[in-house]
Amino acid sequence: MATPDDPLSGPLPDTMRAVVLTAHGGPEVLEVRDVPRPVPGPGEVLVRVGAAALNNTDVWTREGDYGRPGPPAGWRGPIAFPRIQGGDVAGTVVAHGEGVGPELVGSRVLLDPAVYDSERPDALPVDILGSERDGGYAEYVVVPAVRAHAVGDSPLTDAELASLPIAYGTALGMVERGGVAAGHTVVVTGASGGVGLAAVQLATYRGASVVAVSSTGKIDAVRSAGADHVVDRRAGDVVEAVRAVAPHGVDAVIDVVAGPTLVAGLDLLRDGGRWVVAGALDGHTVPLDVRSLYLRNLVLVGSTMHTPALFEQLVEIARAGAVRPVVAATYALAEAARAQVELAERRHVGKLVLEPHQR
Repeated sequence: MATPDDPLSGPLPDTMRAVVLTAHGGPEVLEVRDVPRPVPGPGEVLVRVGAAALNNTDVWTREGDYGRPGPPAGWRGPIAFPRIQGGDVAGTVVAHGEGVGPELVGSRVLLDPAVYDSERPDALPVDILGSERDGGYAEYVVVPAVRAHAVGDSPLTDAELASLPIAYGTALGMVERGGVAAGHTVVVTGASGGVGLAAVQLATYRGASVVAVSSTGKIDAVRSAGADHVVDRRAGDVVEAVRAVAPHGVDAVIDVVAGPTLVAGLDLLRDGGRWVVAGALDGHTVPLDVRSLYLRNLVLVGSTMHTPALFEQLVEIARAGAVRPVVAATYALAEAARAQVELAERRHVGKLVLEPHQR
């Protein structure tokens, strides 16, 4: 049964403040409401949300636009309204349901937002917090206990921890599937965005030399994140600019942009190199001569999010504070709509984060 008290603030309230997505549409469909506090069921824990980071998935879910034909939908298809968004959550466990021991209560945790297709370490996500089920744009959230990972005395703040799951989980999946290792030369496109900046930091953490592709005004911030070279995507031919700083080719490309660069840039890869794509900001349909792949043993990989084993790696990184996410700004719950607008405008570098108990 659930434990009755919140060790941070006394008895648990019956209601909580939350940002509720009422329909697909513009920022106006996000409403701040008082709603019933969720109660953990069997195998679940209740988490007091310390911070919830924003992601592009939040905007695309609100808009109902994941680029697929058909009526508006979320990540996996139609979603039920009202829905509380927010897949990136860090906080403290304050209650548990049946079948869960009390050990986690009082623990600072990082939440894995995924539900997987199996119990294998390499299982793939089939559901995500804040899309198929209520997430962290609220003062409290319920999750399966197995997805709440204690981070102990991590030196990272809650806002930094909350920046990790989706962006850094996606980036870690790309880096892993790209076989990135010490001594490699790696290109990261879209390097000032959430996933791109995470990939710069994680590839650097693995000992790779990073060539980042970013935009004017964000180059210094991307370089500060660990990039050895930064190419301005607005200053000319990106592929030739990368070739100029990596004349002997690259081992992997971590790509969230796709579009024409994917086709033109394949020649940058050394034989046996890997191009990993997890986004299509510059276009999702490209003409590809498959001979450019098989004649040089190149590998083109699609990558979505992380696996349970990769999330365990991410938790270890979080516990050690080995990678420190860049937090661009924090907001109160009442500012969620404005935060999503600013996210979509892409003028920032790093993560935008809600702090639900901030007043």
